[in-house]
Amino acid sequence: MLFLGVHITEDLSWTNNTTALAKKSQQRLYFLRKLRRARAPAPIMYTFYRGTIESILTSCITVWFGACNASCQKTLQRIVKAAERIIGVPLPSLQDIYSTRLTKKALCIAADPSHPMQSFFSLLPSGRRLRSLQARTSRLKDSFFHQAVRKLNSLPALPPLPSSAPQTSCTVTPIRP
Repeated sequence: MLFLGVHITEDLSWTNNTTALAKKSQQRLYFLRKLRRARAPAPIMYTFYRGTIESILTSCITVWFGACNASCQKTLQRIVKAAERIIGVPLPSLQDIYSTRLTKKALCIAADPSHPMQSFFSLLPSGRRLRSLQARTSRLKDSFFHQAVRKLNSLPALPPLPSSAPQTSCTVTPIRP
């Protein structure tokens, strides 16, 4: 089943989604190679990569990347490495992009008291860490909220989470190499 551009299967495995993303990205790598043959400067190729290939690879990444198996992650990272060799500039890994977006999205949800899932981000009485969520299955442990709580708890200092004045929009800033 295809929902908002994400392939979802009944068993919630992400191999079909990864295969579709890899196929689309490989098709766009062809045009990146054409740009290199045309001797386009690295900033132009980098912009093309960010706009066409990285945007495909990272669409809804906070939903599926955490639960994706290692071979699927490796398949997608191989595409990033190929683009890196073509452009000649170091590119952020998918794990780095996922980690950044997971943190930003989690902070956005935690700071918005009107968000329906804000209760998952409750502080412990010490005020230094978030309450860890209980999970019996690895599928639940790999879900967005569990990974987000773990990520926020692993930060050196938890950013202040305002409980008043709802935040109207959250923006994700891009990662620059």
